[in-house]
Amino acid sequence: MKILVCRCEDVTLEEITHVLDRGFVSVEECKRLTGLGTGPCQGKECMLACALLCHAAGGGAHPITPFTARPPLSPTPLGALATALTTSLTTEDDE
Repeated sequence: MKILVCRCEDVTLEEITHVLDRGFVSVEECKRLTGLGTGPCQGKECMLACALLCHAAGGGAHPITPFTARPPLSPTPLGALATALTTSLTTEDDE
């Protein structure tokens, strides 16, 4: 049975366990190796579960801190993306 830890990015308990077995016991390391917490919720749904798994795997010697949030450099309006797609399709049709 597949147990999801991060529903946004489909990161399973098996993947987290594999990372922990390799000796990576921080939430930040789990994020970097699995993509956990990089989806729409930005870790609000999965970070606690990951932190508890890290602590149980021996990360208790280190303080459990949230991973580094990296928001987009600047928000991109959806209209700009739609315009870019329309322009790209029009250019290809003209060739």
